[in-house]
Amino acid sequence: MRALRTLIAASMLMLPAAVMAAEPSASPDYGLETIHVPGASFAGLARDDDALLVSDLASGRLYRRGPDGGLAAFGPVFPHGLDVIGDPTGPYRVARLGHRLVVAQGWTPVDRREGPLDHALVALDNAGKTSVISNDFWNPFDFVAAADGLYVVDAARNSVEHLRLDGRRNTIVTFRRLEQRGEALQGLSPTEFAKGETHAVDAVPTGVALSNGRLYITLFGGFPFLPGAGKVVSVPAAGGPSAPRLEAEELNAPVAVAFDHNGAMLVLEHGTYDQSHGFAKGSGRLLRFGEGDREVILDGLTRPVSVLVWDGRQLVVSDLGGSLHFLRHRASDPTRK
Repeated sequence: MRALRTLIAASMLMLPAAVMAAEPSASPDYGLETIHVPGASFAGLARDDDALLVSDLASGRLYRRGPDGGLAAFGPVFPHGLDVIGDPTGPYRVARLGHRLVVAQGWTPVDRREGPLDHALVALDNAGKTSVISNDFWNPFDFVAAADGLYVVDAARNSVEHLRLDGRRNTIVTFRRLEQRGEALQGLSPTEFAKGETHAVDAVPTGVALSNGRLYITLFGGFPFLPGAGKVVSVPAAGGPSAPRLEAEELNAPVAVAFDHNGAMLVLEHGTYDQSHGFAKGSGRLLRFGEGDREVILDGLTRPVSVLVWDGRQLVVSDLGGSLHFLRHRASDPTRK
């Protein structure tokens, strides 16, 4: 691990998409550029003026990518490692909030003792000093800022929490388990799951976005991560008794949601899952929903995590394989003939 950190910090080598194991492809309306950092495991994305902020689960570091395209580490080393199912955990998300950065820190790694920064929302000031806003979470996977605080997705609690910056917290919604058809589960165990019966799995909320007074949440769905079992739902940001409204369904483990500058909903699918090999290489996608249909605008991704709307022309997608994918809409490119 020490050698890996040294490699990333010293070189931050960027390789073209052509040398990657699985090469993604964009729809004809978009140009695509991919950079790759060996050994990295990119997760959170945020804009900080003209810089791109990226969190890396492999090293527990935050990186800043300036206009020159170079990545530079800054701030402390956050707790990081593997969780109980062998996936990377650490600084899941990062965002600018006034004069501070806020980091969503995930599960306690299995090979470490629990510390105050684990399963927490952590503030980082300009001097690099951390302070815990709240560690009263189980697995805070994503958050979005609002005028009165933060809306935090707790993937392990199956809930969305409203967190004020003084640490006070209240639950906006707790999701019921998702029903899966027995027919879909028979491939796993024909004797355990019968046709006509249902089996409930945790909803596992992951991504969150705020639009027009509503919170949009991706429901990843629990093990065994069946194809088409994921959903996007929305709830009023103020909370209340109303049931979640279905916004999109038949999704493959949706992990993030955002809205572009035209108001269209973007949904990032983590991919399809196989019992023997895990999430399939190249099965992740970025979808755009508009005017009643869905369009695949980026395909062939391997375990993507975040999507960032950089501006009206460009989107950025991260993945656990250490790649950053930059999508630029061709119609808005002034250099295009």
